Amino acid sequence: MSQTEGVSQIKRVRNEILMALKMLYPAALQGEQLLRTLLAVFPQLEWEDLKKDLAYLCEKGYAQRVIAETERDARTTSWRKRWFRLTSSGVEVADHCVEDKALEV
Repeated sequence: MSQTEGVSQIKRVRNEILMALKMLYPAALQGEQLLRTLLAVFPQLEWEDLKKDLAYLCEKGYAQRVIAETERDARTTSWRKRWFRLTSSGVEVADHCVEDKALEV
């Protein structure tokens, strides 16, 4: 895969993450469920890549981690068990009301 294809793939995955979370907005989705959803579209998607994309979207303020009441220690909860939800900024990006060059395909 060329660098251009790799960048395009990352953007497509990030957009699909936003769309999957938007379908449940304002509810949250667990990391494992999100991975299974995306594997239907991206069968070669690895968990480590999804983890990086989720971290990126959280840092940008488009998604946020939701700490469940059942979590004993939020810092030690595995990424697959963590819950994520779309923020209002994430909804605007997912609906293409606001542009983000890092997510445009």
